[in-house]
Amino acid sequence: MKNLKSHFKFNKQERSGIFFLILFLIIIQVGYFVYDSYQINEKYPLNIDNEFQVRIDSLKNIALKNDSVKVYPFNPNFISDFKGYTLGMSTDEIDKLHNFRKTNKFVNSAEEFQIVTSISDSLLQVISPYFKFPEWTTKHEYKPSEVSSSKKLSTTTEIVVWKDLNTTTAEELRVINGVGEKLSARIIKFRNRLGGFLVDDQLFEVYYLDEEVAKRILKQFKVISRPNIVKININTATAYELSKLIYIQKEVAERIVNYRNLNGSIKSLSELLKIEEFPAERIDRINLYLSL
Repeated sequence: MKNLKSHFKFNKQERSGIFFLILFLIIIQVGYFVYDSYQINEKYPLNIDNEFQVRIDSLKNIALKNDSVKVYPFNPNFISDFKGYTLGMSTDEIDKLHNFRKTNKFVNSAEEFQIVTSISDSLLQVISPYFKFPEWTTKHEYKPSEVSSSKKLSTTTEIVVWKDLNTTTAEELRVINGVGEKLSARIIKFRNRLGGFLVDDQLFEVYYLDEEVAKRILKQFKVISRPNIVKININTATAYELSKLIYIQKEVAERIVNYRNLNGSIKSLSELLKIEEFPAERIDRINLYLSL
């Protein structure tokens, strides 16, 4: 007990030192409390540097443009899962389109696309300006029977002396009502790019040639001498060689080569239908110029 009491016995100097130590600690605590309260309640005005803020906003806009996905014109009949996702379509909407395409049918307008996929009006309004449908969807369907009937002998038993579409000149084509200098030159240019017409129906594919004018031409002209076409091997041709075929655009030709490289080879020409933006409506015509 005596030892314990000895620990609490201090002389006058020690008691003074302990007192000042306690006072010092109390002052520090009070000072911290006051300073903390002052920091919370003090309001500092926010000065905005307008010029610096403009620079920040411009950098944000540049970053947003770099991060945004650029959309180019495309045929909505060949939307892949990934492309549909980037356009904002749900998996259910994409599946509806793919199921519709499995029936070997095509959508030919933005309205038909919405009916098939059930996408919202707001999404259709955003993506429909990028829809690129083949030119033939905006024209009346060509009926071969009407042309073939024009080739028959008339009721007056007048015999038609046919002229060859592949050897005729631009001047000879101008005898047809509606065919002028520019249109006749366009027909000859199209024939040269093809290497010669293989079938009469190819005349209807000449740019800006009215269907009725084409029918009048086919009353006097037809394919008599078929050209000797060297078919392009789809498994060995380069993208440039494929793009030389008038029916295949450069971008589609590159996709064909990429598809071939990924899959080793193309075993059937029907596989081309899997390629995005491939002109499926002209697959039969394109087959005339390709080989495996």
